[in-house]
Amino acid sequence: MERRELFKRIVPSWTNALASFWGLAEATIFFIVPDVQLSWLALRSPKRGLVACLFALLGALIGGSVMWMWGRSDPDVARAVVESLPATSSVMTAGVRQQLTDSGLAALFLGPLGGIPYKIYAVEAAHLGYGLAIFLLVSLPARLTRFVLVTSIAGAVSWTLRRRLSLRAVQSIHVAFWTVFYAWFFTVMADS
Repeated sequence: MERRELFKRIVPSWTNALASFWGLAEATIFFIVPDVQLSWLALRSPKRGLVACLFALLGALIGGSVMWMWGRSDPDVARAVVESLPATSSVMTAGVRQQLTDSGLAALFLGPLGGIPYKIYAVEAAHLGYGLAIFLLVSLPARLTRFVLVTSIAGAVSWTLRRRLSLRAVQSIHVAFWTVFYAWFFTVMADS
């Protein structure tokens, strides 16, 4: 096998590297979900988007580990930093703590439904005494399910729209969708 081919197989493409970094960033201090990039990739190639989901998951699990360790060693500072980020609050943190107390780590599947950042679950799970291994084991399907669902929907919508519209038009709709979504999201979550 040629060196260049071997390099391509081992080293992820820049889009996969970006997905990993974005997954890690959003699991720690960034506040825009990697679903934005994953769904963008799916507009042109659902397969490429789904592969990138695995890289975003890897980054998210690394970021979740970092936040879990921070929540274990210094939960008050970790909470303060997380609560200072856009669209988070002490009310949200208290809600996550209650969800984890009531439902255990199954609560990780509820977060995306309510727009609650994964990073809060990581900090609170550590503080409540859930081990890192079990936290990551449950995080794996909880994070991947949302990534794959959003990416698959974007691919299906793109496939449908591209029968009548150009890729550029579909990409413009994508940008408009996420812009409107985050304008709404930050407005609603600021009130939470």
